[in-house]
Amino acid sequence: MPTNVIFILADDLGYADLGCYGGRAPVSPNIDRMAAEGVRFTRGYANSAVCSPTRFALATGRYQYRIRGAAEEPIGSTMRGDKVIGLPPDHPTLASCLAEAGYRTALIGKWHLGFPPAFSPLKSGYHEHFGPLSGGVDYFTHQDSFGTHDLFENGTEVHRDGYLTDLLTERAVEFVSRAARSAQPFLLSLHYTAPHWPWETRDDCKLAKSFGKGRPIYHLDGGNIDAYRRMIHHMDEGIGRLLAALDEGGIANDTIVVFTSDNGGERFSDNWPLVGGKMDLMEGGIRVPYVVRWPARARAGTVTEQLAITMDWVPTFLEAAGASPHPDYPSDGISLLRQLADPTALTERPLFWRMKHNEQRAMLAGRWKYLKVNEHEYLFDIVSDERERANLARRHPERLADMQAAWERWDATMPPIPQEAGVRLVYGKKDMP
Repeated sequence: MPTNVIFILADDLGYADLGCYGGRAPVSPNIDRMAAEGVRFTRGYANSAVCSPTRFALATGRYQYRIRGAAEEPIGSTMRGDKVIGLPPDHPTLASCLAEAGYRTALIGKWHLGFPPAFSPLKSGYHEHFGPLSGGVDYFTHQDSFGTHDLFENGTEVHRDGYLTDLLTERAVEFVSRAARSAQPFLLSLHYTAPHWPWETRDDCKLAKSFGKGRPIYHLDGGNIDAYRRMIHHMDEGIGRLLAALDEGGIANDTIVVFTSDNGGERFSDNWPLVGGKMDLMEGGIRVPYVVRWPARARAGTVTEQLAITMDWVPTFLEAAGASPHPDYPSDGISLLRQLADPTALTERPLFWRMKHNEQRAMLAGRWKYLKVNEHEYLFDIVSDERERANLARRHPERLADMQAAWERWDATMPPIPQEAGVRLVYGKKDMP
């Protein structure tokens, strides 16, 4: 049987918000069940500490820095209509490669990789799309941060009543149920907006609708840890429905389901013991949960310490599907199929990051992490000091110098960050995205 692929992406979810990662509230019984039935990664990372750059890497399987649009941290609603800032339609993607291999492909949820008419999911390999095109949108009015309505179906603006998390779940379940009746394998990219701000639960319907049509939503408005946790639970309920649809369709055994987040948590994330969050290259900003359920191949109830990053999922899924990557666009990631079958089989490799925000750079190699924030440089033993409290730069100057040099060599292989790029006026003012 061909392998189906479901990739579930949360938005701004912290590494330790889930029960299976030590979370302090019972918000994720279905994701926790996925972990019990599959493989959990303890050293999974996002390609960026902010939304759209990670999504470039997820789409292409390559360091996002290779594409101009990913230099924005992130793409903001002010970029509507821009012909440069987005995922170029001629660039091969996971969706386009699987579509060429005979897969039915759907993106249900957040796109955040550029705006029409130049960019869209349908131009980058997806047969179907339902969801918002920008970053943060209200869960009930479906308006972006400037008050612009942002809910689309296959390129056409649509209006739907309902809580956005539930609307995405319903469409995903419908897609899987339809796919189960077909012999065609599928890729479902289910990109929830939860628990990204505005922090609204299902019970906040009347309050949200009282804002009115065209009213901007603001990052600093409202929210609390209880609402944040309820939003995660709403998403988890939807994932439970999706897993049930796989069982009902008789295709669970041959479907690989991956759950992760696009970057670290934000204001209400209960991310102990990590420090930092979204927009930081500290562990709290880039370490994310990776939970994989694949009854046919992945060993149940196992844990791997494999160093992994978002862009690894493209070669992983292509290999699982028996599909070929585009020869002119080799992946910067590695396939993780070996680790899913044998979680103790570890592949050594370095990982690199850079951000214009606070002139950050980072590198991971084994247990060592090099970090630079503005003019400050650090060296951490991330295995024994995951809170990044003990700067070992003076104790190990040679190791620091080696990692600095390795980062510089890697950076020289990437296009430079354009001077005009940076943190956009995404929310009507320069504010945390």
